[in-house]
Amino acid sequence: MEVKSRHHLRSDEVKAVTEALSDGLGVSLDANSFELVEFKDSEFELILVDGAATVGRLDDTPFLTVRGANDYPPERNVVTVDAGAVSFVSDGADVMRPGIVEADDSIEEGDVVAIAEETHGKVLAIGTALTAGSDMVGDSGKVVKSIHFVGDELYNFTA
Repeated sequence: MEVKSRHHLRSDEVKAVTEALSDGLGVSLDANSFELVEFKDSEFELILVDGAATVGRLDDTPFLTVRGANDYPPERNVVTVDAGAVSFVSDGADVMRPGIVEADDSIEEGDVVAIAEETHGKVLAIGTALTAGSDMVGDSGKVVKSIHFVGDELYNFTA
């Protein structure tokens, strides 16, 4: 990913990002610096939190990156998948109902969610809910669209 620009966020921008993550995921980011990285030819922006690639942004919506979600485990908006789904989700596949063992009931369609594996609770991907959390466990159908996953360009970005 080729960097277009980098600059520190203003305090009002930091407040908007931290409040969105707190409200959506129940995560509190206590940090000294927030630096926005914009890329050429990418729909994503990256926010380095104390130098680490912790927060991504898509269409002005902040979300924890996979690394960020593993550093700051979300309390809400988590979808847990079984061992059979791990390799697919880790490769960027959308999440299907049969692979889900648990989903936060407070998830609403369109919410950004963290997709974790059930054995160790590690986050494998970040996605957008295509249905409510209460409707995610079942027999068939796609319920989460993957937007960022282990091994993609955003995951491999180094500051």
